[in-house]
Amino acid sequence: MQQTDCTIAVLISGNGSNLQALIDASASSNYKVGLVISNNPAAYGLQRAAQAGIPAQVINHRDFASREAFDLELISALDAFKPQLIVLAGFMRILSPQFVQHFNGRILNIHPSLLPKYPGTNTHQRILDAGESEHGVSVHFVTEELDGGPVIAQEKVAVLDTDTAAVLAARVAQKEHLVYPRVVSWFASGRLRMQNNNAYMDATQLPACGLEQLPK
Repeated sequence: MQQTDCTIAVLISGNGSNLQALIDASASSNYKVGLVISNNPAAYGLQRAAQAGIPAQVINHRDFASREAFDLELISALDAFKPQLIVLAGFMRILSPQFVQHFNGRILNIHPSLLPKYPGTNTHQRILDAGESEHGVSVHFVTEELDGGPVIAQEKVAVLDTDTAAVLAARVAQKEHLVYPRVVSWFASGRLRMQNNNAYMDATQLPACGLEQLPK
């Protein structure tokens, strides 16, 4: 079934550069950023939302006694908004199984590595320390396994001898800003779904590494 004007909620913790890419691309795409939620009241991404006229909420995880209590509040806020898709964009919280199950198949994340290699944090420095020749970004559905949900798409960059972690991160971010809006658009059009812990595009199960050549 084709969806039109799919409304998404974006969860952030910091600068929000991927949020900005999603906002910018939405002007000529089939989805709308309808809500931004941050667990960090100082996140610059909140200013990006305000500048774009997008409603934003702060749910500070420090106000809650447990991860589960925080996630319950987050679930409540999202249920009130009723987004068709939840997009994690630099959201630096590990989501509880209850949250993931509640929104099963409707949560996307972007991760700065070629998953399943280098899950977790500090990927750019770890790539350099390991002497890898290529790096990149993965967009995946979120499951209960950290950075372990089915991969939808990947974009690669070469690692150069002159790279620092910051320089490499900036080059990867350019790829992030291209691939994330496109994947969200695929979901909005009904082309992309998760079933039985696998990603499907146009009714075809995607390989473990997702799509490496991105269709329009």
